[in-house]
Amino acid sequence: MIRLNLELTDVEMKMSPVALRLLPADDNDAAPTASDARYEVVGDEVLARASCGQFRFRVADEKTFDGDVLLVFPEERRATRVIRAQANSNTILLTEECDQVCVMCSQPPRNRRYAFFDLYADACKLAPPESVIGISGGEPTLLKSPLIEMMRGVIQERPDLRFHVLTNAQHFEPDDQADLSALADHVLWGVPLYSGSPEIHDAIVGKPGAYEKLIENLLILRKATAQVELRTVLLSQNLDSLPGLAEFISTHLRWVSYWAIMQIEHFGYARLNWDNIFVDTSVRSGQLSACLDICRARATEVALYNFPLCTVPAQYRSLAHASISDWKQRYLDVCAECSARDACGGFFEWYPEKKGYRGIRPI
Repeated sequence: MIRLNLELTDVEMKMSPVALRLLPADDNDAAPTASDARYEVVGDEVLARASCGQFRFRVADEKTFDGDVLLVFPEERRATRVIRAQANSNTILLTEECDQVCVMCSQPPRNRRYAFFDLYADACKLAPPESVIGISGGEPTLLKSPLIEMMRGVIQERPDLRFHVLTNAQHFEPDDQADLSALADHVLWGVPLYSGSPEIHDAIVGKPGAYEKLIENLLILRKATAQVELRTVLLSQNLDSLPGLAEFISTHLRWVSYWAIMQIEHFGYARLNWDNIFVDTSVRSGQLSACLDICRARATEVALYNFPLCTVPAQYRSLAHASISDWKQRYLDVCAECSARDACGGFFEWYPEKKGYRGIRPI
């Protein structure tokens, strides 16, 4: 698994935390700035030198860090690879606080914030051209005002960048419409909607009234011309209501950018509740198929996230995206014989083979 958090074995920097972009020591084409650090691999370590000092960290299989952006915390002797130039996704974990307690949450709520907004802004401005930077939690909009201010500042200097913010959409107000409109071309809001039934949705998120507030705030996003990715995690609790949700979305929420149906990740609360929530679509796909047929009939754009291709009926595999972040992605032994491996997103690093899909097979 690719490491994002790095322990610094040596630090010669006496300063506050800083965002630094790594450039190869032998790259003479790129003129370094005060925000760049030249690095070289020395044995089993990376030595990085910047104008503000130098530091080291150990490496395993990775030898290339070209263009990666680190948040360096000298006093704590640690660094975070907040942006990896060659990654298939980069996400900033803003907080672990949340006002919902979803039964399948892979990041259970804790009273921890990582509100380094100035550092995040500096890091984003060092990202490769046309990057999409994720913002996640917990619930990021618990820090709504500084988050919006940070994104607006970054976009002003780097209009080529985009943000993908995962939010339960419980904290928008009518007064936010102007700010949301200003961000509309650069931010995609990933918003969970688990059922067209208020009772089912509220039970899944563990918050009475959450469905009603969500629908109200989707209207605020609509009026702001915001881009919205609806997200539905597939669970035993909402499986039977999935076709009805497809009817609801394709009738009343046709304005959203697209709808993502997601398989769960065996982590956090999902790990604890796995036996009661996991749906094995490799042997039970009827409701999912009915849902996708409704979307196709009504020209509703839909995507499947975190589904290995062999767990999806053949006629819907074109909808399955390789969505698992590369730092937590793996393939099983059986995948070595699969002709579709290169197009498949594989499995989460912590996927439980003994309690997972029963119909895994090479394609």
